[in-house]
Amino acid sequence: MVHTVCSHDCPDSCGVLVTVETRRSADGSASERATKIQGDPAHPVTQGFLCGKVAKYLERVYSPERLLYPMRRKVGAVKGPAGYGGVRGREAEAFERISWDEALDTIAARLGQIAAEHGPDSILPYSYAGTIGQLGYGSMDRRFFYRLGASQLARTICSEAGGEALKQVYGTKLGTKPQDFVHAGLILAWAANIHGNNIHLWPFIEAARRSGARLVVIDPYRTRTAAAADEFLQIRPGTDTLLALGLMHVLFTEGLEDREYFAAMAHGAAELREHALRPEHSPERVAEVTGLAAERIVALAREYGRVQRETGRPAVIRLNYGVQRAEFGGAAVRAISMLPLITGAWRHLGGGMQLSTSGAFPFNSDATQMPELMYASPLGGAARVVNMIRLGEALNELGSDAKDGPPVKALFVYNSNPAAVAPNQNSVLRGLAREDLFTVVHEQFFTDTTSYADIVLPAATFLETKDVQGAYGHYFAQISSQAIAPLGEARNNTFVFRSLAQRMGFSEPCFSDSDDDLIEQALRPAESAANRGWFDGITRERLEREAQIELRMPTTPEGHVLPFSTAEWFPRGQAELLPVPVFTPAKESRHSPAAREFPLEFLPRKSDNFMNSTFANLEGHQKLEPRVGTLEIRPEDARSRNISTGDVVEIFNRRGSLRLQALVDDTVPQGVVSARLSWNNSRGNKAADLANRSAGNVNALTSDAVADIAGGATFYSNLVEVRKVSSQGAD
Repeated sequence: MVHTVCSHDCPDSCGVLVTVETRRSADGSASERATKIQGDPAHPVTQGFLCGKVAKYLERVYSPERLLYPMRRKVGAVKGPAGYGGVRGREAEAFERISWDEALDTIAARLGQIAAEHGPDSILPYSYAGTIGQLGYGSMDRRFFYRLGASQLARTICSEAGGEALKQVYGTKLGTKPQDFVHAGLILAWAANIHGNNIHLWPFIEAARRSGARLVVIDPYRTRTAAAADEFLQIRPGTDTLLALGLMHVLFTEGLEDREYFAAMAHGAAELREHALRPEHSPERVAEVTGLAAERIVALAREYGRVQRETGRPAVIRLNYGVQRAEFGGAAVRAISMLPLITGAWRHLGGGMQLSTSGAFPFNSDATQMPELMYASPLGGAARVVNMIRLGEALNELGSDAKDGPPVKALFVYNSNPAAVAPNQNSVLRGLAREDLFTVVHEQFFTDTTSYADIVLPAATFLETKDVQGAYGHYFAQISSQAIAPLGEARNNTFVFRSLAQRMGFSEPCFSDSDDDLIEQALRPAESAANRGWFDGITRERLEREAQIELRMPTTPEGHVLPFSTAEWFPRGQAELLPVPVFTPAKESRHSPAAREFPLEFLPRKSDNFMNSTFANLEGHQKLEPRVGTLEIRPEDARSRNISTGDVVEIFNRRGSLRLQALVDDTVPQGVVSARLSWNNSRGNKAADLANRSAGNVNALTSDAVADIAGGATFYSNLVEVRKVSSQGAD
């Protein structure tokens, strides 16, 4: 068995064991094939099981649809799905196979030409967390683009607003250990669909419940986790800041705070108390906006404030990133993260909060990415920064990101599928369709984005490469060994950018570093405050022997990590509560003037069995997602629009429209509709045969406006209207 690590964008970062068998063909040649994949039973969080997505991973690795060879767009082939008739399975008709040498030579020549004619910052890399391994996410690629002088990408699409908000309060991104949730007496899953995207936390929650703990879910959508909870509070989208302030109002009014701890650990404690006690934060006023009953707000606050003293078991919050994907999502994360400070939940084993644990991993990104190489570029310094959320704007040369330099003339996509997952999709697709845009895509399958590529490069899976990885849901560093040779001519990110650097004539020795060199550099202690000695003793050789090693974090005599229980944890000595969080309705919300034209709030959900668009092309995963292609709408909202389950409906706003199949149910609050992310409709969505069905997915409707903190995404601040198109039988 070979130990690997699931590198997909998930907090669990599972240890994975791969069984590899050697097979001999009739001519006597040998080949290796992975025959079984399972969770590592020795991993204290993975505990021997995998999620439904990765349990089927060998179907992905050995899929006949894998991209295995470099491809070039045929002369005359139109960019986009029209180039192959928009029929899934015929994508290769727009491309012809070429060698790696020809592909790399072509890319290097075109990038060099574009840089010479338009400036190197006319080249834009676009990547995110298709892999979260240290090498695959950001190492040789960053070196290459820094040295080239390409535009830099602000990678804000997923977690930037929430992560920065957490750091504004605590100074770092730490949280309660998943293993310690077993000691909690009350668990708040706040915008956290644990069953869908954090399944390895669930056994610890169930253990706590067997000992008497209650699980309360706060979410606008009735998720799998909500269905399994002791109580479900269906909040209206974008009102989480106000609910947190309402809970504080009750805690302070009824004296349920831990006054000694709160005063000692929090700067701005008095100001927050005064702010929370304002009349607009009373349970009755909060109920009017959030849609929750005032008595439930009071009851939850009392339970949250009393559980430790009444049961001897603390309260813990599992907050996930859905909250911060709104116009004022940063304020919401700041407000929610202050609750454990008020009650002193951090004092107790199993108490506190978890949003992300990634701040505990002091990987030396300066060593692996080498930002100093930008000073060796033709620009002689830093290039402009383009926010990835505004990709459509940048490609269409319309806005501030693009006007600070030359038009974007080349796009290099890896670890991402922006044609499917970027907001304001129609703007993105218009930009990708430009014939003067040279686009390279490094991918494992044909995707919406490869439809617009000039060169497609075959990418390796995590079974076919080596990497080192942390986590944002636990505290184990792991090494992912290569289990099998890459299929066909698939190659990993470091190979691609190492090879391009050589062809571009970059002579710096760092472009010859091997993957093992990069792993050792990532583990080299950084000379910064982030290095607290937690990596001490963790080396590549030791990881190769032990597979996973828990970080050396400060613990109690019993070995328990208690984040922020003492002032030594806080980089500034205290948590920072100022400025106090303020509730502000989004510009696209039921409280805004825009709601007169578009009265419904739109919740574009992630699918439980896909990873954004990853896995969405595989038939086995598609069968697990029957609601893809449907619009979920409340009976009250459906009735006023003469809509019944099974009807074809159009959902629209000024950015775009979709035709979906109506599903009338109670999964969303009144005034809210929901649909799930999938691939473009031309790529095999459910119900693709609906009459006059429009192209695109839910991102045809989402806004590319940025959040209040760190330029984060606002996927959940959208207004729409829905109208019936035709009647069909219920599906």
